[in-house]
Amino acid sequence: MTPVASTLHLGESGEQARILPDEHDGWVLEIGGAIQSHVDLADPTRIRYEYLRRMANVLDACRRAGQPISVLHLGAGALTLPRYVQSRRPGSAQTVVDLDRELPSFVLSALPLPEGTDLTVLIGDAREELEKLAGQRFDAVVLDIYTGMDAARHLTGRDFYAELLQALTEDGALLVNIGDDAGLQFLGQQARALESACAAAGLSGTWTLADSTLLEQAQAGNIVLAAGGALAVPDPEALRSALLAAGPHPAAVLDPAQ
Repeated sequence: MTPVASTLHLGESGEQARILPDEHDGWVLEIGGAIQSHVDLADPTRIRYEYLRRMANVLDACRRAGQPISVLHLGAGALTLPRYVQSRRPGSAQTVVDLDRELPSFVLSALPLPEGTDLTVLIGDAREELEKLAGQRFDAVVLDIYTGMDAARHLTGRDFYAELLQALTEDGALLVNIGDDAGLQFLGQQARALESACAAAGLSGTWTLADSTLLEQAQAGNIVLAAGGALAVPDPEALRSALLAAGPHPAAVLDPAQ
């Protein structure tokens, strides 16, 4: 089935969601007039947005190629990363949580998942749904929900990050997308909060992945914070080099000591 452009009103957020073809041989999800996600149905391993590519690189570096993993995605979007995981790691068990009840079904009907995808969809607030999943452990937890100084503060901070770390397997990875304004003050707050949560959990600390220019000039953009037992490796420099080489470039990868 060939996708067609579609539009839907989201009841929870009140925004208009649209799925449209784009110039990059794929499809985009637009919410409230802003593009949120890009999907290439022909090649789900092709990830257009840099921060998602960096998240995928961490998953690739921390697990044997092709090994199925369990992943909890907080924030659905167009399910770009679940598509990637299924394509690279068939048989993976994935769970996605989204606040907008209509969004996942809207996306799935317009942009079907790769064949065989094992995906459970939960509707609700990410923190509340995480609490309901207490006792379950995941090889990776991905937090990709818009937060900020004045947005979804309950999905930020030391206590919430501690809850996310508790949801990981012993060798799991937590991946957090931080979108920030110029100056990167919010990033600084959240990096310190995650570092504190790691210390309390006995973990080695927080990794930071981003466009190197963004960090050097404190520009607005998306930065990935990563933590968990999967990144507590005997040779951090080898992991750092692998993640740097994976790009996208120009890339910066800071290990906890940096």
